[in-house]
Amino acid sequence: MPSDDLILSFDTSAAHCAAALLWRGVIIASKSNEMHKGQAEALGPLVTELLSSVDKYIEDVTRIGVGIGPGNFTGIRISVSFARGLGLALGCPAIGISSFEASYFGQTAPATVLIPATRDQFYLKSFPDQSAPRLGTLADAEALNAPLLWRTEAKQLAENMARLAALRSIEENRPPAPLYIKAADAAPSREKAPLILG
Repeated sequence: MPSDDLILSFDTSAAHCAAALLWRGVIIASKSNEMHKGQAEALGPLVTELLSSVDKYIEDVTRIGVGIGPGNFTGIRISVSFARGLGLALGCPAIGISSFEASYFGQTAPATVLIPATRDQFYLKSFPDQSAPRLGTLADAEALNAPLLWRTEAKQLAENMARLAALRSIEENRPPAPLYIKAADAAPSREKAPLILG
């Protein structure tokens, strides 16, 4: 029998801001907005909009599912920090779900999930085996001799994250943390530091 938990999930790991609500085993609201920046400002209002659309309040949320990547370095941090803070404020668990898991959800046959990275590369994860995800090319993925699954579109990604969060054991849950497969593409500023007058 489905739980009475109201599960909120959201993801900002790529060029989108997506969220979903799961209640009694059914997705009761979901939405995604395509955006290349501004997710930090858009996520809170999107969550409020979803809750309002089904006459629910943030205090009704009993479990949070959050996308932990891989993907955009800053986008992942936005969702994870929002989920951790919200979980603490509400006193409910926040559960990290990878885009690999959410894209493979509902499948049973062997497959390789591909998530676009930079420089014509992809993050690759084979299912159902427990091997670690890695960075590779499309040729690397094809060499694994398994059907290829591309990252699910954003709205479905958030919905699947809610479904997966509902299935997770709270006792074994740790606070969500970003899933980084490679280091951030960040470099120190080339501008000369300002002179500090004492």
